[in-house]
Amino acid sequence: MSRVTPDRLAAGVQDLPSLPAVVMELLGSIEQDDVDISVLAKKVSYDQALTAKTLRLANSSSYGLQVKVTTIQQAITFLGFQATRNLITAAALTGCFPNGRCPGFDDRAFWRHSIATAACARALARRMRFNQDFAFTAGLLHDIGRLVLVTACPDAYADVLGWRARHGGEWREAEREVLGLDHVDAGVALAEHWHFSDTMRQAIAFHHAPATPGAGFLAAIVHVADAIVHALDIAGDEHDVVPRVSGVAWDAMRLSEEAYLHLFRETEAQFEEMSAVLMA
Repeated sequence: MSRVTPDRLAAGVQDLPSLPAVVMELLGSIEQDDVDISVLAKKVSYDQALTAKTLRLANSSSYGLQVKVTTIQQAITFLGFQATRNLITAAALTGCFPNGRCPGFDDRAFWRHSIATAACARALARRMRFNQDFAFTAGLLHDIGRLVLVTACPDAYADVLGWRARHGGEWREAEREVLGLDHVDAGVALAEHWHFSDTMRQAIAFHHAPATPGAGFLAAIVHVADAIVHALDIAGDEHDVVPRVSGVAWDAMRLSEEAYLHLFRETEAQFEEMSAVLMA
């Protein structure tokens, strides 16, 4: 077995590629509204690839703008600061981690699932009158620990893939059996290293256990969104398993069957457009 000690995990996190400084700043300040927008727009504009991807996403039908935005400042003006921060973060994260490090790990399927969970969490949060922008970012980041393990310990994670192929079950079970820790542990370690806000750390830490005292409603939203996206099989993974759903989290959404059907359709439609931009 390929055990990954906390020290080895910490070293692996330290060696990960860095996000652009402006994105690190955004993730750390997600609960703040007093960021100087003109300074932010200028910082982002220095990264042409990041700017281009962000603006393509802002102009997609998912955001329903009646005008075409051509600058980050315009995106902030028409979409609002928090929504634009989401787009910048999504554009940066989907291009940050190297692909193909671990044989057998499907990087595209990972991002398909993460983007769809972000879209579903955003739509679910709107129905719950919860902050949609927090939900989108938390949905995008919820499984980021898997990429940490794949990037930092590719050979060890190949053993995880082999174990799950033989035994089935959920990813966390396979990871703990082979590595001695799981992607939640790795995600929390990354959140601390990259100075994510406490809100994001909590969502990552408890998205599999939303009934835990103190987990917070955001973890419940991400938990339900994650399960819905697995059930819709958006990632296209033939070995995908729908995780056990917390009754507490599901009941907390208070949605009718008809509302869930609308949510499913909205998730699939928004995912297609977002993934076309973010995975291009």
